[in-house]
Amino acid sequence: MHKGFLTTAALLGCLAVALGAFGAHALKAMVTEQMLNAYETGVRYQFYHVFALALTGLCIKQTPQPYFHTAGRLFITGIILFSGPLYVMTWLDAAGMTGMKWIGAITPLGGLAFIAAWIFLALGFRKAHKVEN
Repeated sequence: MHKGFLTTAALLGCLAVALGAFGAHALKAMVTEQMLNAYETGVRYQFYHVFALALTGLCIKQTPQPYFHTAGRLFITGIILFSGPLYVMTWLDAAGMTGMKWIGAITPLGGLAFIAAWIFLALGFRKAHKVEN
């Protein structure tokens, strides 16, 4: 399972670089500053959590804790539910479809997934430390 998380982290990292470059160059002229800021927030949070997912994969390799597995799944879920809607809203805005702002209401679910993932990661560290002692 750790290889799956590490591979997913690498692919999501690659995607974050591509999306960030697209936002910095092409998207800038297509959307409002507010939408560009939302898009950049999505890229930034995706990047942060790519590193967290990679760390989780390394932790699973060393100590296969169920808490780490749950954290990894939640980090992926958070990226999809937090960054994904921000990307979609921005792309819809660029296409002139501005009536779809409700998609932004999904992002708090991604934020909750991120929070839960960090908690499960902490629980995994705590449990792994008790096993070692």
